[in-house]
Amino acid sequence: MKRKIVSALLVMSMAASLVACGNSGSGSSDPADESVSVSSSASSESDASASASSESEAEAEESEMPEGYDETSTELYNEALGDFNDALATAKEAETVDERYALMAVAEGKLMESAMMYPLISKGGMYAMYRMAPHTKDYTLWGSDTDRYHQYVVTTDFIKAEDYNEMRAKWDELKGTGTYESWVKEYLAGKGYTLKDSFSMPYSSDPVTWDGLATSRAADNDAIINTYDGLMEYDVEGTLQPALAESYEVSDDGLTYTFHLRKDVKWTDSQGREVDTVKADDFVAGMQHMCDAQGGLEYLVQGVIKNVSQYISGEITDFDEVGVKAVDDYTVEYTLEEPCSYFETMLGYTIFMPMSRSYYQSQGGKFGAEYDSSAADYQYGKDSNSIAYCGPYLVTNATAKNTIVFKLSDSYWNKDNVNIKTLTWLYNDQSDVTKMYTDAKAGTVDYVNLNTSTMETAKSEGLYDQYAVVSDTDATSYMGFYNINRTATANANDGTTAKTTKSDEEIQRTNKALQNVHFRRAISFAADRGAYNAQQVGEDLKYTSLRNTFTPGYFVSLSKDTTIQINGTDTTFPAGTYYGEIVQKQIDADGVKIKVWDAENKTSDGFDGWYNPENAVEELNTAIEELAEEGITIDESNPIQIEYPYPSAVEVYTNKANSYKKSVEAALGGKVVINLVDAVDMDGWYYAGYYVNYGYEQNYDVYDVSGWSPDFGDPCSYLDTMLPDYEGYMTKCFGIF
Repeated sequence: MKRKIVSALLVMSMAASLVACGNSGSGSSDPADESVSVSSSASSESDASASASSESEAEAEESEMPEGYDETSTELYNEALGDFNDALATAKEAETVDERYALMAVAEGKLMESAMMYPLISKGGMYAMYRMAPHTKDYTLWGSDTDRYHQYVVTTDFIKAEDYNEMRAKWDELKGTGTYESWVKEYLAGKGYTLKDSFSMPYSSDPVTWDGLATSRAADNDAIINTYDGLMEYDVEGTLQPALAESYEVSDDGLTYTFHLRKDVKWTDSQGREVDTVKADDFVAGMQHMCDAQGGLEYLVQGVIKNVSQYISGEITDFDEVGVKAVDDYTVEYTLEEPCSYFETMLGYTIFMPMSRSYYQSQGGKFGAEYDSSAADYQYGKDSNSIAYCGPYLVTNATAKNTIVFKLSDSYWNKDNVNIKTLTWLYNDQSDVTKMYTDAKAGTVDYVNLNTSTMETAKSEGLYDQYAVVSDTDATSYMGFYNINRTATANANDGTTAKTTKSDEEIQRTNKALQNVHFRRAISFAADRGAYNAQQVGEDLKYTSLRNTFTPGYFVSLSKDTTIQINGTDTTFPAGTYYGEIVQKQIDADGVKIKVWDAENKTSDGFDGWYNPENAVEELNTAIEELAEEGITIDESNPIQIEYPYPSAVEVYTNKANSYKKSVEAALGGKVVINLVDAVDMDGWYYAGYYVNYGYEQNYDVYDVSGWSPDFGDPCSYLDTMLPDYEGYMTKCFGIF
């Protein structure tokens, strides 16, 4: 059955500059570290009518589902990912958290062996120049809090590299003490820097909606999160702190979480006029609206909060039976289906945001069976003037493909502790590879990630040696995807863009080839990811941000000695063993030639454990033999044609596409041809896959746009995106579901 699923995938940081962010295994850091955009999503106009139009157009653009599509999707999924899915299901039955982590690592190993996708990079690992002090915005590996900018400490001039790195080291020392931010301010003052209370950054995609509970698009949520506070929030040192909840307690059986709210928090409109007081019922309203809207994030609490799944399926219709209650005006209670080890790590995500029930209803909003976002009187979230605010900022300007301005709200309960009074996003379409550098030098934006072009300029102008630092990496994983069931021959929104040059017969030959695991491995092993990444970050940093798994190998570790079975053999992993080490153990046991874990440095990043032309040829020869039995001949005269879309308007992505083509074709001796398909610009590139909702709309054979950033602190935040039957966000990238 066809279901509405809107992508929440984080697109690869787009820029004429470089991707960046995070802290090599300990959390995301600066948005600065994200090249031009905060993330990506469908563009839209900022006014109500245009936003509504964009949403309706997106619906209209969905093409018809091919006959037998669900059955084909199931069959192909089971063939390619059945072992992974079985292993993941086993992990979820684990009796302890450590056993769960270890068994999920086994599932990750099966996922990597399937080669349905190949890892590319994380955010970060590039040269950058900053006016923001490191680690002075909310810090965590997961959720949305890393997109909150109110605590940034920003200077009027670029920060010298030696000073930036000294602050980094001090953060490692002070992390968890609650003193780092104040130390940074004193340190910068002592070094002669002048602090300012504004922060400006580039962005590349406008929000489609301002309703944070009805969307799973990153570009929507990245903006919306600055307009509200949640129950809890990670601080700049990565400690979960009270926000709208002053305190909370957990029942002895781990099933009930009770939060006690602040009593001085106001809802306002975009003009700052008070519309209500934040109360416990607003968290109930928010959860019900999310379940009604089904914007793509509701799966995160299905099976976690009591009866959410039953409410969404229609098995129950009374939301009072769902496990979220307003005990009184300032006490909200969540009841879980079963104890959840990662529940607290979910609290910083949009799924737990409050929504003013009274304001929502004043905008035509209804609940339950009466919910209808297409109703003539429904205005909630259509633009930034049709939501209620309870966070640090009010949106005072939202001009599409131009500017978004956030101003500190006079009514914000914690306004005296906010460092950034004005947050400005400036649109950058990435067509000019030097714009971000020019803007950063002029102070128009407060950072720049240096690409191969601007790096040389910075060197010649004497800025590089003084200010350039290597940005940290984070938990975001960008992947390349193989479409094993391609039916699209042009972009869904525009039949003239990214049109295939292949015949129907050639499309089917490619599908058959990509359905073969050895063929997928052959292409994966043939791709020189270091050379590919060098087109963006330069030769000397080409390995720094490379990732070799989907879930970072450092994401979790075992707290106790844990014994699981690896291919039927009891295997004990001592306390302290990292997730990635267990992934490697499973891959080695299965005899697949992939290195995903560097045991010496305890990381899954910073090396290329996939690229190996010799292994690529070996896998290709096996694939050729197996496919010959199906009547498919592969040789130099009959190569498999692989189509790879790219935006010719953006130089860096053109260079990366050509690098990919060169290495794959060279390694596979002319038996595989990479056809670069010009999607013209970023919109065309996104509509080839990222902007569409279903597998049958994916217009590519190989695609390198999408990635994933975890929603909470458990490996299933990554792995569940690969579930079948429309449950996994990213499964559609394979051309199925």
